[in-house]
Amino acid sequence: MTEPLLVDRTDAVVTLTLNRPTAMNSLDVALKEALRDTLAELETDRSCRAVVLTGAGGSFSAGQDLREHVQTLDSADADPLGTVRAHYNPIAARLANLPKPVVAAVRGMAAGAGASLALLADFRIGGPKTRFLMAFAGVGLAADTGASWTLPRLVGHAKAVELLMLAEPVSADDACRLGLLNRLVDDDEQVLPAAQELAARLAAGPTVAYGAIKRQLSIADAGTLADALAAEAQAQAICGATADHHAATKAFVNKQKPVFEGR
Repeated sequence: MTEPLLVDRTDAVVTLTLNRPTAMNSLDVALKEALRDTLAELETDRSCRAVVLTGAGGSFSAGQDLREHVQTLDSADADPLGTVRAHYNPIAARLANLPKPVVAAVRGMAAGAGASLALLADFRIGGPKTRFLMAFAGVGLAADTGASWTLPRLVGHAKAVELLMLAEPVSADDACRLGLLNRLVDDDEQVLPAAQELAARLAAGPTVAYGAIKRQLSIADAGTLADALAAEAQAQAICGATADHHAATKAFVNKQKPVFEGR
């Protein structure tokens, strides 16, 4: 049986590949559960210092597997959208709160919940064939997998309304202009290598500080200045006690390049 999620480790970088290429990496229960549980394991895996999320074949992910969903709708299931609470919400929370950088290699189409997954990454790299499609309204649904939170923060409220309600595809160039992509490479075959190169760079950095930055920004996005200042004080107390901070400070004073060990 083919594994729905491939997990590859290269040094401190873990690459997670959504592995249903014949179905455009659409998200069935097996894939959602594998992704949810693997992310939970990576939260506390100190050997992992950066994560790459990508899709097999020519697509990132087409979102929810609608063939499976039709079967659920036709069944006697009293909660056919229970997958949101059981799968999509935990996946979104774990991706957003993972205390290490996440880079999405977005080749081809990222639609619906697939697009939402990409938007939860800290960095998104695409190529000429990259497309985003907030497809939810096209099947009579509202946004999920965190898109109602990430999208307006990336593109602004008005544009988020447009993308979600009109459900029109966004080209690679427009995605880069809007902030859905951080980087756009010239060749689709270079999307994954570029993402892994960036992840390797991040994996060699101050992992604890990166996690603290993610927490700070999350708090500041929804809170007051007082909330942000409190979060900064807490973060600096944590980061200031790390071996990385002590070693990097001494390296700077001695005009040396710091070596971060992620602790």
